[in-house]
Parts: sequence; structure tokens; C-alpha cells
Amino acid sequence: MSCAKTSMWVLFVIFFVAAAPSRSATGPVVLHAVGDIMLAGSGTATFVRAGYDYPFAATARELRSADIALGNLEAPLTVRGQEFKDKKFRFRASPKAAAALKKAGFSVVTLANNHIMDFGETGLLDTIRHLDREQVRCAGAGNSLAMARRPAVVERNGAKVAFLAYSLTQPLEFFAAESGAGTAPGYSRYFREDIVRAKSSADYVVVSFHWGGEGLSAPRQYQIEAARRAIDAGADVIIGHHPHVLQGIERYGRGVIFYSLGNFAFGSMSRHAASSVMARITLHGGVREVEVLPLNVLNAEVRFQPAIMKGARGKKVVADLNALSRQRKTRIVAEGGRYLVQPLSGGPRQSAR
Repeated sequence: MSCAKTSMWVLFVIFFVAAAPSRSATGPVVLHAVGDIMLAGSGTATFVRAGYDYPFAATARELRSADIALGNLEAPLTVRGQEFKDKKFRFRASPKAAAALKKAGFSVVTLANNHIMDFGETGLLDTIRHLDREQVRCAGAGNSLAMARRPAVVERNGAKVAFLAYSLTQPLEFFAAESGAGTAPGYSRYFREDIVRAKSSADYVVVSFHWGGEGLSAPRQYQIEAARRAIDAGADVIIGHHPHVLQGIERYGRGVIFYSLGNFAFGSMSRHAASSVMARITLHGGVREVEVLPLNVLNAEVRFQPAIMKGARGKKVVADLNALSRQRKTRIVAEGGRYLVQPLSGGPRQSAR
């Protein structure tokens, strides 16, 4: 090869190496994740009277401060559809809620849960259409199994974050089929394949599971096994929902698992769902930092508007969550007025208790 041709080849290689995406060139991405959002039920009269921005008014500042905000939308946004009556609780919320979610700062919502099909395929597809109109991405449900398993991808600061969502709750009739609408089933053969595929083109993968027993503060063994398998497959963050109460946090491998974030803006007067947290996760070359912000979600007090809980009550929420997390060899430490999540093998710092 002549010197001229060699020089041209070197320039060609340099150009394409420089043009190729580089993970080291991406900036940090801050993700805020919250629990179940259900803008119907006992809260309907309040939402109709005060408007659908109301439930997010006390937390919108924190949600909007993140690069990406994520929540689990646990009711279809529709005025139509055939009601699934073979279960005790069925919900649907006003399509106006889609604009409120966008205004509050939500970038992505997960739909893989036991209520999104309460009003059938029509209700689900209406929900996706209303969210699309507001440019709120969704994951975990669709008009077929392939669409339900498709990730929602958000790009921020040069990094791509893929969101996948799965349900491990009944009714099984809500699961999508090859040519039937529904939610993505949380079977290992599906989520492991999907995570590997998503990680091949994204910098980070966040996986949501709707699972566990309602009211249980400890994850069941299948939750632990599924979460760890997901991280072993390449997921960075696991976000759990459905129990309506907090479960422990686990720093596992290079990732972090929130077994249940509990409720967020949820139209129920249950006294069992009293506290929650907002997870603040910084992604930069992996999971760089994990912080929790305690929330008051006791609707007898906050009237369907979750709020950051400070002072002694906030410390109590973190202390209770810390006790649950120690069972998973993970601790929450207080540092500079913040609550940071670390593996128990981390450096010596003041425990948040």
C-alpha cells in the first residue's frame, strides 16, 4: 500500500472512531423514580374539583429537577372500554391526567400492572394514545406481546436509557398475546432476552416489575430471584411496585434493586399505605449514586397529594426502610442532609437511624 493510500486509510479510521458513540463521552443522567400512580378511586372527586395537576403540586419541583422521571401508571386513561368485572377493584382515570403527568415532569410511565387492562384493549390503547400526544413514553403494555416487550428509550446528556416493564400479578387474562393486547409477562425467558437486546444499543437499562404481595414489607423469594437475574443479564436498575408499601433496597452486583417503592399519587384512603420514597439514581458509567427522599402518602393527611417528609418523621421512614434493607446487605446512610444507599461493605459512615 502506498504512503498516500495509507494516510487516507488512517484518516478514514480516525473519522469513524471519532464519529462513533462513546459511553465515556456521555454525561451523568439523574433518574427520579416513584411508586404507583392511580388518579381515580376515592380520589376522583378531589381530582375533578382541584384538577389533575393537584396530586403532583408538592413534588413537581423534585420530579422536574431530574433528567428523567419515572412512575407506574396504575389505571387506564380513558372514558371508554369494556369493564373487566372478574376482579374486585377496577379503575379508570380521566384522559386529562396525561397532560398533568407531562407537566409534573414525567418522561416515562410503566403500564405493566394489574389495572391497566381494567377497561380492556380499548382502555389500554386510549391510554397509550393520550400519553403519546403528551410525549410521555410508556413501557410494559401494547397491542401485542412484541409491543409490550418493546423498550421505551430516552436520551439525555448523550446517554440512552432503555426502560422495560413486566407484570407478575393476576389476572393472567391481562397478559399480552402474540396478536392480543395486554401487559408484558415477567417471565425470565422474556426479560432476560429483552435486557440483553436493549443493553446492546443503550447505555443503561431500567426494569420495572409489578410483583409481590399487597401489604407485605418483605419481598417474596421469586422477586429476589427475578431481580438478580435481571441485573445479571445487564440491567442497571430494578424498580418494583404493587405491594403499596415499602420493601427493602438491595445493592446487587453493579446495580440497585428497589423491591417496592410503595404508593405515590394514589386515589385510595388506605391507612396502611402511609409512607414511600422517591428514588434519585445517578447513572454515569453505571449506577454512580443512589439517594432516597422520604414521602408522606397517607391520604388522610395529604389528601391525595404526596409530599416530601422531613424532620423526625422523615428520619423514621428512612430508619424503617434501613431495617428492611439490611436484610439485603444494604444500608442507607445520612450524609450532608441526604440519605444515600450503599452496600454494607461500603466505607464507614453514619448510619441513618
